[in-house]
Amino acid sequence: MGRKGSPRSPQAEGGSRAASPSSPLWALPEELLLLICSYLDAQALGRLAQVCRRLRFLSSRDVLWRRIARGCLNSGFTQLGTDLAAGIPVKERVKVSQNWRHGRCRRDTVLKWKCNLMPWMELDGEYLYLSQAENIQAYHLCAEGTGLQRHPQAIFSGHQEDVCRFVLVNSHIVSGGGDGSIVLHKIHGSYSVKFSAHEQEVNCVDFQGGLIVSGSRDRTAKVWSLSTGRVGQCLHTVQTEDRVWSIAISPLLSGQLLTCLGTDFHRGAGVLDVFYETPSLLLSCGYDTYIRYWDIRTSTRKCVQEWEEPHDSALYCIRSDKNHMIASGSSYYGVVRLWDKRQTRCLQSFHLSSPTSSPVYCLRFSTTHLYAALASALHVLDFTAS
Repeated sequence: MGRKGSPRSPQAEGGSRAASPSSPLWALPEELLLLICSYLDAQALGRLAQVCRRLRFLSSRDVLWRRIARGCLNSGFTQLGTDLAAGIPVKERVKVSQNWRHGRCRRDTVLKWKCNLMPWMELDGEYLYLSQAENIQAYHLCAEGTGLQRHPQAIFSGHQEDVCRFVLVNSHIVSGGGDGSIVLHKIHGSYSVKFSAHEQEVNCVDFQGGLIVSGSRDRTAKVWSLSTGRVGQCLHTVQTEDRVWSIAISPLLSGQLLTCLGTDFHRGAGVLDVFYETPSLLLSCGYDTYIRYWDIRTSTRKCVQEWEEPHDSALYCIRSDKNHMIASGSSYYGVVRLWDKRQTRCLQSFHLSSPTSSPVYCLRFSTTHLYAALASALHVLDFTAS
């Protein structure tokens, strides 16, 4: 026994020697320390960070959180491990991911307009592009996700009737309108091209690698050239049995119709939105209330997985984080749903327009915010708020 009042040993102080710079732990190379920490889960890493400053720094390294993040919802990593949100600490993304999973967010209405529209939008870095009637307006997103500026920084026009859909690719905006025309704008310049494309409204467009594809109410889908001297020249026309509501170019850029997805669908079960995750994996949704996941490497006749909208509502729009999370917008009461592909049921629901019923015509999201465009307003869900 030690004498009364003698100092206690470091081991008696709860193992503080482990956090001491003189501890054998610190004699290990950093690579070995990181390897040891790589076996810890998120909770254990969080506790380790509370031991001392050095361990807080070590346990916050992106390399330790990357494996955890790849299993989380909307953390910025694709199925193949590509980081889509480089520059944002991975640990912070994992923290925000828990808010997505549990539906913790702050809601706000950031824009309103007087008449009912069918808006479409795209996110591009610090800007949100939103169609309102015959124009497309660019709004600057405020710093730290505090909303967006109420007045647009740029307006892109050219259609005589409402813009139905548009895409933003490589600093170009390609839009289809109710006047049957397609308009191409260069964002940072005055260059623009307009040409007549269909006999009726252009419901959907896509643009990649010098090709535009469009679909119309006139029951045709067309492929257009943007090559020098051939701008606006139709390369292919595909006759369809019904109006074309959505269209997407395969990342393989074939420029031709290769196959048709699915069989035995009910008449009127049209696809309203399509989203490619990879050249062979894509999502679709539509009037028949289902989200379908397709792998064209295995089958073009039957999807590999499907999820049903629980309230029997048509699904107007869909997006995924290219990993585990899907977000969908329904036709009734402005309902946005979050889905985890690893589960069969909806994960979270947000009602944005009750009691007035309005479809969610379009939605987009980053790792921190989700934007939903309804008939008369633009809503934002901020998942950084705990």
